[in-house]
Amino acid sequence: MNDSSPELVSEVDRILVVDDIADNYFMLQAFLEGEGYLVEVADSGRAALAQIEASPPDLVLLDVMMPQMDGLEVTKHIRQNDRLPFVPILLVTGYQEPTAAEAFDVGADGFIRKPVDLNALLERVRAILQPRHAIDRAI
Repeated sequence: MNDSSPELVSEVDRILVVDDIADNYFMLQAFLEGEGYLVEVADSGRAALAQIEASPPDLVLLDVMMPQMDGLEVTKHIRQNDRLPFVPILLVTGYQEPTAAEAFDVGADGFIRKPVDLNALLERVRAILQPRHAIDRAI
């Protein structure tokens, strides 16, 4: 899977993985770092919001089902914060909820079901980050 060209992945591609279960975020972190991305993790919605406000990543992979503040609520907070630049958000869920409509209604850019198909995840990540690289090259 390390067939990505240098134009698609660069040192500025920072991904924040948010999940309350360590095994889940470790697996995603290891996989994405193996593909050349810089990956940070947060284990709660509140921790994710603090990290995003301090240093917005290029992409957020956000678990839906978390205690205290779920991924839908975190997405709403991110989208309602005028001080944050646009940050793409992919919701990750092992449940039949949310539906695609619910994910898009709160401002998510898409969602992926668990168990995560790593090839499909990589395609989604590249599809989201590649247009940003095209803009950077055009400037």
